[in-house]
Amino acid sequence: MATDLAETLPAPDTSGIGGHPKGLTNLFFTEMWERFSYYGMRALLTLYMTKTFAEGGLNLDEKFASVVYATYVSSVWYLPLIGGWLADKVLGARRAVLIGGIVIACGHYSMAINTMPNFYVGLILIACGTGLLKPNISAMVGQLYEQGDKRRDAGFSIFYMGINLGAFFSPFVTGFLAQHEAFKRFIVSLGMDPNNSWHWGFGAAGVGMTLGLIQYVAGRRRLSHVGQKPKKQERGEAPAESGGVDYVTWVLAILGGLIGAGTGYYFGDTGLLSALFPAVVLFWVGYLAGTARLLKGEELKRVLVIFILFVFSIVFWMTFEQAGSSLTLFADRLTRNEILGHAFPSAWFQSVQPAFVWILAPVFALIWQRMGERQPSSPGKFAFGLLFAGIAFVVISFASTLTGGGRVSPMWLVVVYLLQSFGELCLSPVGLSAVTKLAPARMVGLMMGVWFLSISIGSYIAGRTTELFQGSTPGLLTRAFAIFAGITLLAALLLTVLTPLIKKLTPRTD
Repeated sequence: MATDLAETLPAPDTSGIGGHPKGLTNLFFTEMWERFSYYGMRALLTLYMTKTFAEGGLNLDEKFASVVYATYVSSVWYLPLIGGWLADKVLGARRAVLIGGIVIACGHYSMAINTMPNFYVGLILIACGTGLLKPNISAMVGQLYEQGDKRRDAGFSIFYMGINLGAFFSPFVTGFLAQHEAFKRFIVSLGMDPNNSWHWGFGAAGVGMTLGLIQYVAGRRRLSHVGQKPKKQERGEAPAESGGVDYVTWVLAILGGLIGAGTGYYFGDTGLLSALFPAVVLFWVGYLAGTARLLKGEELKRVLVIFILFVFSIVFWMTFEQAGSSLTLFADRLTRNEILGHAFPSAWFQSVQPAFVWILAPVFALIWQRMGERQPSSPGKFAFGLLFAGIAFVVISFASTLTGGGRVSPMWLVVVYLLQSFGELCLSPVGLSAVTKLAPARMVGLMMGVWFLSISIGSYIAGRTTELFQGSTPGLLTRAFAIFAGITLLAALLLTVLTPLIKKLTPRTD
Protein backbone atom coordinates (compact mmCIF):
# COMPACT_ATOMS: atom_id res chain seq x y z
CA MET A 1 0.00 0.00 0.00
CA ALA A 2 2.75 2.46 1.01
CA THR A 3 4.76 1.44 -2.06
CA ASP A 4 1.78 2.01 -4.36
CA LEU A 5 1.21 5.44 -2.82
CA ALA A 6 4.86 6.42 -3.26
CA GLU A 7 4.71 5.42 -6.91
CA THR A 8 1.78 7.80 -7.52
CA LEU A 9 3.60 10.83 -6.08
CA PRO A 10 5.57 12.98 -8.54
CA ALA A 11 9.33 12.75 -8.26
CA PRO A 12 10.89 15.89 -6.77
CA ASP A 13 12.30 18.33 -9.31
CA THR A 14 16.11 18.23 -9.16
CA SER A 15 16.92 19.92 -12.49
CA GLY A 16 17.93 23.31 -11.08
CA ILE A 17 20.91 24.71 -9.18
CA GLY A 18 22.60 22.01 -7.08
CA GLY A 19 19.79 19.50 -7.52
CA HIS A 20 17.06 21.94 -6.53
CA PRO A 21 13.87 22.74 -8.51
CA LYS A 22 14.52 24.48 -11.82
CA GLY A 23 12.33 27.44 -10.84
CA LEU A 24 14.92 28.33 -8.20
CA THR A 25 17.31 29.40 -10.99
CA ASN A 26 14.85 31.98 -12.33
CA LEU A 27 14.03 33.34 -8.89
CA PHE A 28 17.74 33.40 -7.97
CA PHE A 29 18.62 35.76 -10.83
CA THR A 30 15.48 37.88 -10.52
CA GLU A 31 16.22 38.55 -6.87
CA MET A 32 19.92 39.07 -7.65
CA TRP A 33 19.14 41.97 -10.00
CA GLU A 34 16.48 43.42 -7.71
CA ARG A 35 18.98 43.48 -4.86
CA PHE A 36 21.59 44.95 -7.21
CA SER A 37 19.27 47.89 -7.72
CA TYR A 38 18.28 48.22 -4.06
CA TYR A 39 21.72 47.97 -2.46
CA GLY A 40 23.35 49.98 -5.22
CA MET A 41 21.05 52.88 -4.43
CA ARG A 42 21.17 52.35 -0.67
CA ALA A 43 24.97 52.55 -0.68
CA LEU A 44 24.63 56.14 -1.91
CA LEU A 45 21.50 57.35 -0.15
CA THR A 46 22.82 58.51 3.25
CA LEU A 47 25.96 59.94 1.68
CA TYR A 48 24.00 61.82 -1.00
CA MET A 49 21.62 63.34 1.54
CA THR A 50 24.38 64.51 3.92
CA LYS A 51 26.94 65.77 1.39
CA THR A 52 27.08 69.53 0.82
CA PHE A 53 25.77 71.28 -2.28
CA ALA A 54 29.38 71.78 -3.37
CA GLU A 55 29.79 67.99 -3.32
CA GLY A 56 26.58 67.42 -5.27
CA GLY A 57 24.53 66.33 -2.26
CA LEU A 58 21.30 67.59 -0.70
CA ASN A 59 23.06 69.21 2.30
CA LEU A 60 20.54 67.77 4.79
CA ASP A 61 21.58 67.74 8.43
CA GLU A 62 22.16 64.32 9.95
CA LYS A 63 19.00 64.46 12.05
CA PHE A 64 16.59 65.10 9.17
CA ALA A 65 18.52 62.75 6.87
CA SER A 66 18.16 60.02 9.48
CA VAL A 67 14.36 60.46 9.50
CA VAL A 68 14.15 60.35 5.70
CA TYR A 69 16.42 57.30 5.51
CA ALA A 70 14.66 55.48 8.35
CA THR A 71 11.22 56.20 6.88
CA TYR A 72 12.33 54.95 3.46
CA VAL A 73 14.08 51.73 4.53
CA SER A 74 11.31 50.86 6.96
CA SER A 75 8.65 51.35 4.27
CA VAL A 76 10.60 49.04 1.96
CA TRP A 77 10.04 46.33 4.56
CA TYR A 78 6.50 47.03 5.85
CA LEU A 79 4.88 47.48 2.46
CA PRO A 80 5.36 43.73 1.79
CA LEU A 81 2.40 43.27 4.15
CA ILE A 82 0.23 44.95 1.55
CA GLY A 83 2.07 43.24 -1.29
CA GLY A 84 1.56 39.83 0.28
CA TRP A 85 -2.15 40.53 0.86
CA LEU A 86 -2.63 41.68 -2.75
CA ALA A 87 -0.95 38.54 -4.04
CA ASP A 88 -3.03 36.27 -1.79
CA LYS A 89 -6.31 37.94 -2.72
CA VAL A 90 -5.98 39.52 -6.16
CA LEU A 91 -2.82 39.32 -8.23
CA GLY A 92 -1.08 36.05 -7.48
CA ALA A 93 2.62 35.99 -6.61
CA ARG A 94 3.95 35.73 -10.17
CA ARG A 95 2.13 38.83 -11.40
CA ALA A 96 2.90 40.78 -8.21
CA VAL A 97 6.64 40.20 -8.73
CA LEU A 98 6.44 41.46 -12.31
CA ILE A 99 4.48 44.62 -11.45
CA GLY A 100 6.73 45.29 -8.46
CA GLY A 101 9.87 45.08 -10.58
CA ILE A 102 8.48 47.54 -13.12
CA VAL A 103 7.60 50.06 -10.39
CA ILE A 104 11.05 49.68 -8.79
CA ALA A 105 12.80 50.38 -12.10
CA CYS A 106 10.68 53.51 -12.60
CA GLY A 107 11.69 54.71 -9.13
CA HIS A 108 15.41 54.40 -9.83
CA TYR A 109 15.08 56.18 -13.15
CA SER A 110 13.18 58.96 -11.39
CA MET A 111 16.11 59.43 -8.99
CA ALA A 112 18.46 59.67 -11.96
CA ILE A 113 16.88 63.10 -12.68
CA ASN A 114 18.40 65.83 -10.52
CA THR A 115 15.38 67.45 -8.90
CA MET A 116 14.06 67.25 -5.35
CA PRO A 117 10.56 66.07 -6.44
CA ASN A 118 12.12 63.29 -8.51
CA PHE A 119 14.19 62.24 -5.49
CA TYR A 120 11.16 61.80 -3.24
CA VAL A 121 8.97 60.27 -5.98
CA GLY A 122 11.76 57.79 -6.68
CA LEU A 123 11.94 56.71 -3.03
CA ILE A 124 8.16 56.23 -2.92
CA LEU A 125 8.11 54.15 -6.13
CA ILE A 126 11.01 51.93 -5.04
CA ALA A 127 9.35 51.30 -1.67
CA CYS A 128 5.98 50.44 -3.24
CA GLY A 129 7.51 48.19 -5.89
CA THR A 130 9.60 46.36 -3.32
CA GLY A 131 6.48 45.81 -1.24
CA LEU A 132 5.00 43.86 -4.14
CA LEU A 133 8.12 41.96 -5.14
CA LYS A 134 9.86 40.93 -1.91
CA PRO A 135 7.29 38.80 -0.06
CA ASN A 136 6.01 37.10 -3.18
CA ILE A 137 9.29 36.04 -4.70
CA SER A 138 10.25 34.49 -1.34
CA ALA A 139 6.85 32.80 -1.10
CA MET A 140 7.38 31.26 -4.53
CA VAL A 141 10.73 29.85 -3.43
CA GLY A 142 8.92 28.09 -0.59
CA GLN A 143 6.24 26.77 -2.99
CA LEU A 144 8.90 25.02 -5.06
CA TYR A 145 9.29 22.46 -2.24
CA GLU A 146 6.82 19.98 -0.80
CA GLN A 147 6.27 19.90 2.96
CA GLY A 148 9.01 17.86 4.59
CA ASP A 149 11.52 18.39 1.76
CA LYS A 150 14.90 18.55 3.51
CA ARG A 151 16.28 20.69 0.68
CA ARG A 152 14.17 23.69 1.73
CA ASP A 153 16.62 25.44 4.10
CA ALA A 154 19.47 24.76 1.68
CA GLY A 155 17.34 26.15 -1.16
CA PHE A 156 16.73 29.37 0.74
CA SER A 157 20.46 29.63 1.45
CA ILE A 158 21.15 29.39 -2.30
CA PHE A 159 18.44 31.97 -2.96
CA TYR A 160 20.09 34.15 -0.35
CA MET A 161 23.36 33.77 -2.19
CA GLY A 162 21.68 35.42 -5.19
CA ILE A 163 20.60 38.32 -3.00
CA ASN A 164 24.12 38.92 -1.84
CA LEU A 165 25.66 38.44 -5.26
CA GLY A 166 23.66 41.45 -6.47
CA ALA A 167 24.39 43.35 -3.26
CA PHE A 168 28.12 42.67 -3.71
CA PHE A 169 28.53 44.02 -7.24
CA SER A 170 26.17 47.00 -7.06
CA PRO A 171 28.13 49.29 -4.68
CA PHE A 172 31.21 48.88 -6.87
CA VAL A 173 29.23 50.06 -9.88
CA THR A 174 27.12 52.79 -8.29
CA GLY A 175 29.90 53.91 -5.93
CA PHE A 176 32.33 54.31 -8.82
CA LEU A 177 29.82 56.32 -10.84
CA ALA A 178 28.80 58.51 -7.89
CA GLN A 179 32.06 59.08 -6.04
CA HIS A 180 35.17 58.13 -7.98
CA GLU A 181 37.29 61.01 -9.26
CA ALA A 182 38.09 59.15 -12.48
CA PHE A 183 34.43 59.04 -13.50
CA LYS A 184 33.91 62.66 -12.50
CA ARG A 185 36.81 63.66 -14.76
CA PHE A 186 35.20 61.64 -17.55
CA ILE A 187 31.83 63.39 -17.38
CA VAL A 188 33.61 66.75 -17.15
CA SER A 189 35.34 65.88 -20.43
CA LEU A 190 31.83 65.43 -21.89
CA GLY A 191 30.86 68.92 -20.76
CA MET A 192 28.70 67.70 -17.85
CA ASP A 193 28.53 68.82 -14.23
CA PRO A 194 30.59 66.44 -12.03
CA ASN A 195 28.17 67.08 -9.15
CA ASN A 196 25.56 65.10 -11.09
CA SER A 197 27.64 61.94 -10.74
CA TRP A 198 25.34 60.74 -7.92
CA HIS A 199 22.49 60.46 -10.40
CA TRP A 200 24.51 58.27 -12.73
CA GLY A 201 24.74 55.86 -9.80
CA PHE A 202 21.00 55.99 -9.24
CA GLY A 203 20.38 55.38 -12.95
CA ALA A 204 22.68 52.35 -12.93
CA ALA A 205 20.51 50.83 -10.21
CA GLY A 206 17.50 51.18 -12.53
CA VAL A 207 19.35 49.39 -15.32
CA GLY A 208 19.99 46.50 -12.94
CA MET A 209 16.29 46.12 -12.14
CA THR A 210 15.46 46.25 -15.85
CA LEU A 211 17.83 43.36 -16.52
CA GLY A 212 16.13 41.42 -13.73
CA LEU A 213 12.72 41.96 -15.32
CA ILE A 214 13.94 40.74 -18.71
CA GLN A 215 15.33 37.58 -17.11
CA TYR A 216 12.15 36.98 -15.10
CA VAL A 217 9.86 37.18 -18.13
CA ALA A 218 12.18 35.05 -20.26
CA GLY A 219 12.13 32.21 -17.69
CA ARG A 220 8.45 32.40 -16.72
CA ARG A 221 7.71 28.83 -17.87
CA ARG A 222 9.85 27.47 -15.04
CA LEU A 223 7.40 29.01 -12.59
CA SER A 224 4.14 27.93 -14.22
CA HIS A 225 3.19 25.75 -11.22
CA VAL A 226 3.76 28.34 -8.46
CA GLY A 227 2.46 31.80 -7.66
CA GLN A 228 -0.86 31.35 -9.45
CA LYS A 229 -3.52 34.01 -9.39
CA PRO A 230 -6.22 33.18 -6.77
CA LYS A 231 -9.14 31.24 -8.27
CA LYS A 232 -12.54 32.86 -8.39
CA GLN A 233 -15.16 31.30 -6.19
CA GLU A 234 -17.59 29.19 -8.20
CA ARG A 235 -21.34 29.79 -7.89
CA GLY A 236 -22.74 27.71 -5.05
CA GLU A 237 -19.29 26.95 -3.66
CA ALA A 238 -18.84 27.45 0.08
CA PRO A 239 -16.60 30.43 0.85
CA ALA A 240 -13.05 29.60 1.88
CA GLU A 241 -13.11 32.27 4.56
CA SER A 242 -15.79 33.15 7.06
CA GLY A 243 -17.13 35.70 4.56
CA GLY A 244 -18.12 39.31 5.03
CA VAL A 245 -16.11 42.06 6.64
CA ASP A 246 -14.31 41.40 9.89
CA TYR A 247 -15.21 44.66 11.57
CA VAL A 248 -13.34 43.89 14.79
CA THR A 249 -10.06 43.42 12.92
CA TRP A 250 -10.47 46.65 10.98
CA VAL A 251 -11.45 48.61 14.08
CA LEU A 252 -8.32 47.35 15.85
CA ALA A 253 -6.20 48.24 12.83
CA ILE A 254 -7.60 51.75 12.42
CA LEU A 255 -7.41 52.41 16.16
CA GLY A 256 -3.80 51.26 16.20
CA GLY A 257 -2.97 53.49 13.24
CA LEU A 258 -4.53 56.54 14.86
CA ILE A 259 -2.69 55.93 18.13
CA GLY A 260 0.58 55.49 16.26
CA ALA A 261 0.08 58.63 14.16
CA GLY A 262 -0.82 60.74 17.17
CA THR A 263 2.11 59.45 19.21
CA GLY A 264 4.61 59.94 16.40
CA TYR A 265 3.36 63.45 15.59
CA TYR A 266 3.37 64.56 19.24
CA PHE A 267 6.76 63.19 20.23
CA GLY A 268 8.49 63.52 16.85
CA ASP A 269 10.12 66.65 15.47
CA THR A 270 9.49 66.36 11.73
CA GLY A 271 5.70 66.62 11.64
CA LEU A 272 3.85 64.14 9.45
CA LEU A 273 7.08 62.35 8.55
CA SER A 274 7.55 61.40 12.20
CA ALA A 275 3.94 60.15 12.35
CA LEU A 276 4.11 57.87 9.30
CA PHE A 277 6.16 54.96 10.64
CA PRO A 278 4.41 54.47 14.03
CA ALA A 279 1.03 54.88 12.32
CA VAL A 280 1.77 52.13 9.80
CA VAL A 281 3.34 49.75 12.32
CA LEU A 282 0.54 50.03 14.89
CA PHE A 283 -2.06 49.75 12.11
CA TRP A 284 -0.59 46.37 11.12
CA VAL A 285 -0.17 45.31 14.74
CA GLY A 286 -3.90 45.90 15.20
CA TYR A 287 -4.74 44.11 11.96
CA LEU A 288 -2.59 41.10 12.82
CA ALA A 289 -4.02 40.95 16.35
CA GLY A 290 -7.54 40.91 14.91
CA THR A 291 -6.64 38.23 12.37
CA ALA A 292 -4.86 36.05 14.95
CA ARG A 293 -7.88 36.06 17.27
CA LEU A 294 -9.77 33.94 14.68
CA LEU A 295 -7.11 31.22 14.60
CA LYS A 296 -7.41 28.01 16.58
CA GLY A 297 -5.51 24.82 17.24
CA GLU A 298 -2.47 24.09 15.13
CA GLU A 299 -2.83 27.26 13.03
CA LEU A 300 -2.69 29.39 16.17
CA LYS A 301 0.47 27.60 17.36
CA ARG A 302 2.14 28.10 13.99
CA VAL A 303 1.41 31.83 13.94
CA LEU A 304 2.44 32.21 17.59
CA VAL A 305 5.87 30.76 16.82
CA ILE A 306 6.23 33.17 13.88
CA PHE A 307 5.40 36.09 16.20
CA ILE A 308 8.00 34.97 18.77
CA LEU A 309 10.68 34.79 16.08
CA PHE A 310 9.40 38.18 14.85
CA VAL A 311 10.45 39.86 18.11
CA PHE A 312 13.98 38.49 18.01
CA SER A 313 14.26 39.29 14.31
CA ILE A 314 13.67 42.98 15.14
CA VAL A 315 16.67 42.96 17.48
CA PHE A 316 18.92 41.40 14.84
CA TRP A 317 17.98 43.85 12.07
CA MET A 318 18.29 46.77 14.48
CA THR A 319 22.06 46.21 14.44
CA PHE A 320 22.52 44.64 11.01
CA GLU A 321 20.82 47.42 9.01
CA GLN A 322 23.13 50.05 10.47
CA ALA A 323 25.34 49.15 7.51
CA GLY A 324 23.40 51.76 5.52
CA SER A 325 23.31 54.42 8.23
CA SER A 326 25.77 54.72 11.13
CA LEU A 327 28.32 52.32 9.65
CA THR A 328 28.17 54.12 6.30
CA LEU A 329 29.07 57.43 7.97
CA PHE A 330 31.68 55.65 10.12
CA ALA A 331 33.26 54.42 6.88
CA ASP A 332 33.05 57.84 5.20
CA ARG A 333 34.21 60.04 8.09
CA LEU A 334 36.20 57.92 10.53
CA THR A 335 37.84 55.18 8.41
CA ARG A 336 40.91 55.33 6.15
CA ASN A 337 39.41 54.68 2.72
CA GLU A 338 42.55 53.52 0.96
CA ILE A 339 44.39 50.33 0.04
CA LEU A 340 48.16 50.41 -0.52
CA GLY A 341 48.01 54.18 -0.84
CA HIS A 342 45.13 54.17 -3.35
CA ALA A 343 41.90 55.87 -2.27
CA PHE A 344 38.54 54.24 -2.96
CA PRO A 345 34.90 55.41 -2.59
CA SER A 346 33.48 54.87 0.88
CA ALA A 347 30.40 53.29 -0.74
CA TRP A 348 32.58 50.29 -1.64
CA PHE A 349 32.49 49.17 1.99
CA GLN A 350 28.89 48.16 1.27
CA SER A 351 30.24 45.30 -0.86
CA VAL A 352 32.27 43.70 1.92
CA GLN A 353 29.44 42.04 3.82
CA PRO A 354 27.65 40.68 0.71
CA ALA A 355 31.00 39.29 -0.48
CA PHE A 356 31.33 37.28 2.72
CA VAL A 357 27.76 36.01 2.44
CA TRP A 358 28.30 35.12 -1.22
CA ILE A 359 31.35 33.04 -0.28
CA LEU A 360 29.86 31.49 2.86
CA ALA A 361 26.26 30.87 1.71
CA PRO A 362 27.02 27.58 -0.11
CA VAL A 363 29.07 26.48 2.92
CA PHE A 364 26.13 27.06 5.25
CA ALA A 365 23.76 25.42 2.77
CA LEU A 366 25.98 22.34 2.66
CA ILE A 367 26.29 22.25 6.45
CA TRP A 368 22.50 22.33 6.98
CA GLN A 369 21.94 19.73 4.27
CA ARG A 370 24.63 17.37 5.57
CA MET A 371 23.46 17.66 9.17
CA GLY A 372 19.89 16.77 8.22
CA GLU A 373 17.94 15.93 11.37
CA ARG A 374 20.92 16.88 13.57
CA GLN A 375 20.98 20.54 12.53
CA PRO A 376 19.91 23.17 15.11
CA SER A 377 16.25 24.14 15.21
CA SER A 378 15.13 27.43 13.66
CA PRO A 379 15.17 29.28 17.04
CA GLY A 380 18.58 27.75 17.73
CA LYS A 381 19.91 29.19 14.47
CA PHE A 382 18.29 32.52 15.36
CA ALA A 383 20.19 32.56 18.67
CA PHE A 384 23.50 32.01 16.86
CA GLY A 385 22.63 34.85 14.49
CA LEU A 386 22.00 37.23 17.39
CA LEU A 387 25.23 36.15 19.07
CA PHE A 388 27.34 37.01 16.02
CA ALA A 389 25.51 40.33 15.54
CA GLY A 390 26.17 41.27 19.16
CA ILE A 391 29.87 40.44 18.91
CA ALA A 392 30.10 42.56 15.75
CA PHE A 393 28.93 45.59 17.70
CA VAL A 394 31.37 44.85 20.50
CA VAL A 395 34.08 45.17 17.84
CA ILE A 396 32.76 48.46 16.39
CA SER A 397 32.34 49.82 19.92
CA PHE A 398 36.03 49.25 20.54
CA ALA A 399 36.99 50.69 17.14
CA SER A 400 35.09 53.88 17.94
CA THR A 401 37.35 54.42 20.97
CA LEU A 402 40.30 54.72 18.58
CA THR A 403 38.83 57.50 16.42
CA GLY A 404 39.96 60.26 18.77
CA GLY A 405 43.40 60.01 17.16
CA GLY A 406 42.07 60.16 13.60
CA ARG A 407 40.74 57.65 11.11
CA VAL A 408 40.97 53.94 11.91
CA SER A 409 42.05 51.01 9.76
CA PRO A 410 39.46 49.67 7.28
CA MET A 411 40.07 46.21 8.73
CA TRP A 412 37.84 47.08 11.70
CA LEU A 413 34.82 47.35 9.41
CA VAL A 414 35.88 44.22 7.52
CA VAL A 415 35.80 42.24 10.78
CA VAL A 416 32.42 43.75 11.71
CA TYR A 417 30.93 42.75 8.35
CA LEU A 418 32.39 39.24 8.59
CA LEU A 419 30.71 38.69 11.96
CA GLN A 420 27.46 40.15 10.66
CA SER A 421 27.65 37.76 7.71
CA PHE A 422 27.84 34.77 10.05
CA GLY A 423 24.81 36.10 11.89
CA GLU A 424 22.86 36.83 8.72
CA LEU A 425 23.38 33.32 7.34
CA CYS A 426 22.24 31.79 10.62
CA LEU A 427 19.10 33.90 10.80
CA SER A 428 17.81 35.45 7.59
CA PRO A 429 17.43 32.55 5.12
CA VAL A 430 16.32 30.35 8.01
CA GLY A 431 13.68 32.90 8.97
CA LEU A 432 12.32 32.98 5.42
CA SER A 433 12.21 29.20 5.34
CA ALA A 434 10.56 28.97 8.78
CA VAL A 435 7.76 31.33 7.74
CA THR A 436 6.97 29.34 4.59
CA LYS A 437 6.93 26.12 6.66
CA LEU A 438 4.87 27.43 9.57
CA ALA A 439 2.39 29.80 7.92
CA PRO A 440 -1.09 28.38 7.22
CA ALA A 441 -1.46 27.86 3.46
CA ARG A 442 -4.11 30.58 3.13
CA MET A 443 -1.89 33.12 4.95
CA VAL A 444 1.56 32.58 3.45
CA GLY A 445 1.73 36.01 1.82
CA LEU A 446 0.51 37.79 4.94
CA MET A 447 2.89 35.91 7.24
CA MET A 448 5.79 36.63 4.89
CA GLY A 449 4.77 40.26 5.28
CA VAL A 450 5.00 39.82 9.06
CA TRP A 451 8.59 38.66 8.64
CA PHE A 452 9.40 41.73 6.59
CA LEU A 453 7.63 43.94 9.16
CA SER A 454 10.22 42.81 11.71
CA ILE A 455 12.96 43.96 9.32
CA SER A 456 11.07 47.23 8.88
CA ILE A 457 11.02 47.98 12.60
CA GLY A 458 14.66 47.02 13.01
CA SER A 459 15.60 49.09 9.95
CA TYR A 460 13.81 52.17 11.25
CA ILE A 461 15.72 51.98 14.54
CA ALA A 462 18.96 51.45 12.59
CA GLY A 463 18.19 54.36 10.26
CA ARG A 464 17.77 56.80 13.12
CA THR A 465 21.33 56.06 14.28
CA THR A 466 22.62 58.48 11.63
CA GLU A 467 21.89 61.13 14.27
CA LEU A 468 24.85 59.80 16.26
CA PHE A 469 27.13 61.65 13.83
CA GLN A 470 25.57 65.08 14.39
CA GLY A 471 28.27 66.85 16.39
CA SER A 472 29.12 63.55 18.08
CA THR A 473 32.20 62.61 20.05
CA PRO A 474 33.93 59.21 20.10
CA GLY A 475 32.59 58.67 23.60
CA LEU A 476 29.00 59.05 22.42
CA LEU A 477 29.55 56.60 19.56
CA THR A 478 31.18 54.09 21.90
CA ARG A 479 28.29 54.21 24.37
CA ALA A 480 25.67 53.94 21.64
CA PHE A 481 27.35 51.01 19.88
CA ALA A 482 27.91 49.28 23.22
CA ILE A 483 24.21 49.60 24.09
CA PHE A 484 23.26 47.95 20.80
CA ALA A 485 25.79 45.18 21.48
CA GLY A 486 24.41 44.57 24.97
CA ILE A 487 20.78 44.41 23.81
CA THR A 488 21.63 41.96 21.03
CA LEU A 489 23.71 39.65 23.23
CA LEU A 490 20.99 39.66 25.90
CA ALA A 491 18.42 38.70 23.24
CA ALA A 492 20.65 35.80 22.13
CA LEU A 493 20.78 34.51 25.70
CA LEU A 494 17.03 34.87 26.21
CA LEU A 495 16.23 33.06 22.95
CA THR A 496 18.56 30.22 23.93
CA VAL A 497 16.61 29.81 27.17
CA LEU A 498 13.27 29.94 25.33
CA THR A 499 14.24 27.54 22.53
CA PRO A 500 12.94 24.34 24.22
CA LEU A 501 9.55 26.01 24.82
CA ILE A 502 9.39 27.25 21.22
CA LYS A 503 10.17 23.75 19.93
CA LYS A 504 7.27 22.38 21.96
CA LEU A 505 4.94 24.93 20.44
CA THR A 506 6.11 24.20 16.90
CA PRO A 507 3.85 21.70 15.10
CA ARG A 508 5.47 19.10 12.87
CA THR A 509 5.58 20.16 9.23
CA ASP A 510 6.64 16.91 7.63
